[in-house]
Amino acid sequence: MGPAALPVSDRAAAAAPDAAARTLARAERRFAFALLLPALLLLVLTTTAPLVYLAWNSVHRIDLGMPWMSGFAGLSNYAQMGSDPRFWNSLWLTAVYTACTVTLQVAIGLSLALLVLQIPKGQGVLRIAAILPIVLAPVVVGLFWRTLVLAPDFGLVDMVTRALGLGSHNWLGDPQLALISVIAIHTWQWTPFAFLVLLATLSTLPPDVYEAARLDRANAFQRFRFITLPLIRPAVVMVVIMRMMTALSAFAAIFAATGGGPGSATEILNLYAYRTAFTELNIGYGSSLAMVLLGITLAVSYLMFRLRRAK
Repeated sequence: MGPAALPVSDRAAAAAPDAAARTLARAERRFAFALLLPALLLLVLTTTAPLVYLAWNSVHRIDLGMPWMSGFAGLSNYAQMGSDPRFWNSLWLTAVYTACTVTLQVAIGLSLALLVLQIPKGQGVLRIAAILPIVLAPVVVGLFWRTLVLAPDFGLVDMVTRALGLGSHNWLGDPQLALISVIAIHTWQWTPFAFLVLLATLSTLPPDVYEAARLDRANAFQRFRFITLPLIRPAVVMVVIMRMMTALSAFAAIFAATGGGPGSATEILNLYAYRTAFTELNIGYGSSLAMVLLGITLAVSYLMFRLRRAK
């Protein structure tokens, strides 16, 4: 006998549990939304609202040095970048800084992970030691390198170069060496992150694949190229994405070490936006520079995630 053949009272009794289940599900969804709402409002208040305000400032002329000229500027702030050599220089420095630091971090981190993987004992101590640079605040790292490592005459690097007969150098004051120095600072702090992620990934690789490769007389380079790299590729891509985002938004370590100088030798786009807005008090143009950096960061992230999914 089908449901349609049941008496009306029986059909109502059969539908009652379904209605009660739907009511309970709706109540649970409302409760879950009530729990989520405070966090969602806080997230919007602390992230979305400042971004909207930044975008609003970027289309206005807000120059505290000439407040009587403030007003709506449209896209003139963005058009001004096309003829701003300082903007193009900072954009070029950002590209060089990001490419060099990410490449060095992945290469050194992977090399260290492969080396440590061959050491069966003491890996825990090495992992704890690797965490130390990461937990330091970037401004502390910048000051540490500026005062103890790269200081002329009595810095650790200068002592080594003088012992090797290479002389003393002003590592952070020489325009030719300052960019190399801040790249070294960023690489030193964040290479342990790549090392830890890649070491954890390498530890999970199946050993039977390598045993089969050895039986096929594959040498170490062939095993690395045709087995290790393809297996750890998702982890490498994720490390590259995360390190690129950090490098593009780098600020504190460079600001503490060089302040963007000497001149504009280490003035990446983030520092240029800061200097323009808070040193030169041209908040409108500084906001437009920050919006361009945000757009570049989002575009690079999108392309990298597309690459990760495509492969």
